[in-house]
Amino acid sequence: MVRTLYVGNLPWATKREELEEAFRAHGEVVGSRIITDRETGRSRGFGFVEVNDEDAEKMIEAMNGAEFQGRILTVNEAKPRAGEATE
Repeated sequence: MVRTLYVGNLPWATKREELEEAFRAHGEVVGSRIITDRETGRSRGFGFVEVNDEDAEKMIEAMNGAEFQGRILTVNEAKPRAGEATE
């Protein structure tokens, strides 16, 4: 099973590959995405990392409050968007 983690306070220049690499040190990363502004294409400073269920808590503990490219990350389990079905 896969869980999605919210990652906030990302530096504007962070690439998806860099984000995955940082989390991969603590478990298996299934995928990731950095959210960008539709009009400008610029990062909005947050993203999501999909991880194996068994690694999720370990990753949250390790990465929440961790320094990444000069910024302190906020990491927690992503909440479903309003109107999205949950399993």
